[in-house]
Amino acid sequence: MKTKIFIDGREGTTGLRIVSRFAQRDDVEWISIPEEKRKDPKTRSDCINASDYTFLCLPDAAAKEAVGLVRNDHVRIIDASTAHRTAPGWAYGFPELSKEHRRQIALSNRVAVPGCYASGFAACVYPLVTSGVITPDYPVCCHAVSGYSGAGKKAIAVYEGAGRPLSYDSPRQYALSQTHKHLPEMKAVSGLMYEPVFTPIVDDYYSGMVVTVPLHKRLLNKRMTIRDIHALLSAYYAETNFVKVQPIMGEGVLEDGFLAANTLAGTDGMRVFVYGNDERIIVSAQLDNLGKGASGAAIQCMNIMMGIDETTGLVLSD
Repeated sequence: MKTKIFIDGREGTTGLRIVSRFAQRDDVEWISIPEEKRKDPKTRSDCINASDYTFLCLPDAAAKEAVGLVRNDHVRIIDASTAHRTAPGWAYGFPELSKEHRRQIALSNRVAVPGCYASGFAACVYPLVTSGVITPDYPVCCHAVSGYSGAGKKAIAVYEGAGRPLSYDSPRQYALSQTHKHLPEMKAVSGLMYEPVFTPIVDDYYSGMVVTVPLHKRLLNKRMTIRDIHALLSAYYAETNFVKVQPIMGEGVLEDGFLAANTLAGTDGMRVFVYGNDERIIVSAQLDNLGKGASGAAIQCMNIMMGIDETTGLVLSD
């Protein structure tokens, strides 16, 4: 019997990418909703409760409403919104962070898909906190650049429309008041006492991102060189399928010396880079904001929940 899938909000960028990732799979069966009924609570409830797995690709308020429509204990919810990422009773959908994260995903009926920036941030910071290299009160800073596909339908329309403002031709820093919606998640999931100083930038390309965390050797809780940090992260992610630590920068990793943000566009993996020097060490995560940062992570979680190969239907990066 095929697994029944419903996507609430499949018209958005995440929903459409989930559909495309399932296109070659014959083990799932779609539950469709008439276009004119896609916002009707009763029809949505019927679809959700008829499914084995429902993906929520919705604004936060609508995602919370959708969870309230569940009447069938059999239904397993995978929420791609921000609504439940730090909520009690929800598993956090980043299995590479620890065996416990993976176990909770496998057993839970409620899984929150990580935010794209938060995915890159946690991949860099969580192992450093849990290993004691940085303390929970470390003054973490983070800057990141992303393609415009993560900015929503309205912003995509402006970027791709005629006569757009000249400022859209350049990188644009935003969330200047330090209130980005991923900050609570970045703090809580990574085990920090304080939210990081976070500088996100949206740029004029469709998808892909790099999330970067600088470290000062003098502030580390353990005496660590750049090679020590690289060895720690390499060992931490050695057995994972989706997160791959690259050789130390400068050792033939990048032919032109530039770390591009769109290299993994169209894939569902993540690369972690360590570079800098022994005094100022930089850790960066490169991923597709629509892949490991959204739809790819959602499907990976469903595969784990189903008890099948987690890579099924997904595009691995090198």
